[in-house]
Amino acid sequence: MSKPLDGIRVLELGQLIAGPFATKMLAEFGAEVIKIEPPGTGDPLRKWRLLHEGTSVWWASQSRNKKSVTLNLHEPEGQEVIRRLVADTDVIVENFRPGTLEKWNLGFEALKEINPRLIMLRVSGYGQTGPYKDLPGFGVVGEAMGGLRHLSGEPDRPPVRVGISIGDSLSALHGVIGVLLALRHRDQFNGAGQMIDVALYESVFNMMESTIAEYSVFGQVRQPAGSSLPGITPSNAYRCADDKYALIAGNGDSIFKRLMSLIGRDDIGTDPAFEHNDGRAKQAEYIDGVIGQWTAQHTLDQVLEQLHANRIPGGRIYDAADIASDPHYHARQMLIEGELEDGTPVTLPGVLPKLSETPGDVRRRAPILGQDTQQILDRLGVDAATRDDWKVRGII
Repeated sequence: MSKPLDGIRVLELGQLIAGPFATKMLAEFGAEVIKIEPPGTGDPLRKWRLLHEGTSVWWASQSRNKKSVTLNLHEPEGQEVIRRLVADTDVIVENFRPGTLEKWNLGFEALKEINPRLIMLRVSGYGQTGPYKDLPGFGVVGEAMGGLRHLSGEPDRPPVRVGISIGDSLSALHGVIGVLLALRHRDQFNGAGQMIDVALYESVFNMMESTIAEYSVFGQVRQPAGSSLPGITPSNAYRCADDKYALIAGNGDSIFKRLMSLIGRDDIGTDPAFEHNDGRAKQAEYIDGVIGQWTAQHTLDQVLEQLHANRIPGGRIYDAADIASDPHYHARQMLIEGELEDGTPVTLPGVLPKLSETPGDVRRRAPILGQDTQQILDRLGVDAATRDDWKVRGII
């Protein structure tokens, strides 16, 4: 079955998370992704978190479907290989500090002279312009500057990390959207490529809902609120009799009435003061207390059974073990079987989004370092003697 991005060639010059996560998604939908890695060491992600036989198991997910080419971009010969590849490339993805590619004579302005149809996705901490552009920026910095870190955690406690590199991943998603829009524009109009400038902090800021509007109109700075959803009531985590927590979102007007009826408090559900969210939000603490009294009398399973029977959104807090054993994850093919470099089986996340006619898939396991260098250099006409010389000199 054909894929939406069949025939699209992507050159990945990035490392770690933001750029490579974007190319992972492009590869899953048919793009040929050629990943450039430093000789000898490769992408630092190969050594992040838990390692199996010296390689991160994260690598198996992040780099599936990609080809690995080792190339020293600090050397003129390595830079020339990139220029030769660009002539037949649709998209370049990079997440170096702004100015790095320009230092190597591989900036967008130089490369589009070689290929006017080239699309370049550039992901950085602060973007390609502005007073902060030259500062180093990782996902945690973007999460903080974008406003997310301020809201994470409990009131009057230090802000906490959300547990994953969400700033990098959000930037990757924005980058993928940008690439698809640029490809559409290129095919629909004059065939010209363009540059896509994605900043980590802006990708996070784009998710921050009404925080800046509330500040501009009311001068109100939203504060961390733990497990509750400020201004939207009820929506919280409630302790059950077995000391587990039920997440209950009863904030729709009709849902709230059903919830109050379920817990035996029709007096609240039919009270005009609580008919709409603005009235409920004024007494969020009182309503949460009432719901908490009810959940405290039942186990989590009992609470969820009753909520689902009454069409009230509710759920449990999953960890990795819960996800791995959940029948819905399996039914939706969100857990797929792959293998590590040595053939060891590994369970990996499924492919998203789900397209009915041209779904993405995993066609190739994550490559070993430099696995495809010879194939790609052969494609460019680099002879064996030159390859041997380059290998001795650390260029490949």
